[in-house]
Amino acid sequence: MATVTSYTESQPLVLRMRPAIDMTDDQFFEFCQINRDLRIERTAQGDILIMTPTGGATGARNLRITLRLGLWTIQDGRGVAFDSSTGFILPNGATRSPDGAWVRRSRLAALTPEQKEKFLPLCPDFVIELRSPSDPLAMLKEKMQEYTANGAQLGWLIDPTSQRVYVYRPAAEVECLENPATVSGDPTLPGFVLTLPEIWQTDFS
Repeated sequence: MATVTSYTESQPLVLRMRPAIDMTDDQFFEFCQINRDLRIERTAQGDILIMTPTGGATGARNLRITLRLGLWTIQDGRGVAFDSSTGFILPNGATRSPDGAWVRRSRLAALTPEQKEKFLPLCPDFVIELRSPSDPLAMLKEKMQEYTANGAQLGWLIDPTSQRVYVYRPAAEVECLENPATVSGDPTLPGFVLTLPEIWQTDFS
């Protein structure tokens, strides 16, 4: 008999810091370095979010996604791709770490060497969030809206559980793709196409 595994959505642990403690960007960076084993983000209100590590299936999916993005980035040459361990300080003050990101080289060229070694003070041009079974969908949708409000030109929220992809663009309605075979990055990432069946299925299936 097959075993059906159920998952319960879990909110991240929230540490409310202000007004008692208001860390600078450099202090928050050091805080994250001290706690490298934790997945940490910070909201625009200064709250620190501590999230659980992902499971094996989600980790395998995310590797495939970032691998495809990285290979396209090398061929395209106009930008730099980043994995889920990279922090970005958004214009609204939040520090986020999308599961995948891409930034034009022309924007990165304006940063100092010191800025490049820490959380990057900009919003990526393109972001990917991959939903794990325990991630609240509403929370991820709010993050995607935050990215586009802060300058992202394209965002994909990929939900393997429902086999849906939510596409976010500035000043446009969110597009929900039902079990798509592919999703295209045009025109922000011309020629980048992600094949979804290999994301829906993992080596664990």
